[in-house]
Amino acid sequence: MAYWLLKSEPDAFSWDDLVKKGAKGEPWTGVRNFTARNNMKAMQVGDLGFFYHSNIGKEVVGICQVIALAHADPTDDTGKWKCVDVRAVEPVPRPVTLADVKANPRLSGMALVRTARLSVQPVTEAEWAEVCRMGGLAAQKRAKKK
Repeated sequence: MAYWLLKSEPDAFSWDDLVKKGAKGEPWTGVRNFTARNNMKAMQVGDLGFFYHSNIGKEVVGICQVIALAHADPTDDTGKWKCVDVRAVEPVPRPVTLADVKANPRLSGMALVRTARLSVQPVTEAEWAEVCRMGGLAAQKRAKKK
């Protein structure tokens, strides 16, 4: 299993919007960055991701799960962009802010700190565990939930 961080502007598509989609989830559309697209192409069904509110809030607010492999992005007319489908798993009890992440030396190498603008990022197992701890989640429980 791999871990990810997916960013969304909450005024465009929020954590609550994903929760409302239920088990059918939602395609993660609109990504127009080759590195982010390649990250989605690397995702496997069952992988988990942090749902991150960007611009407004700048915080990890939930855990989502990949439920469909990369496929054509229906919002793209060129055919070169991909998306995965994700569903909400659970909210983070204590949202983890960007400031919290930057202040934690254990997360200094995290993509969220190094390449802050990238909308779909890999997260290491150690980073996953630390952000889960900071947010009040048991990392082991999250890692086994499928």
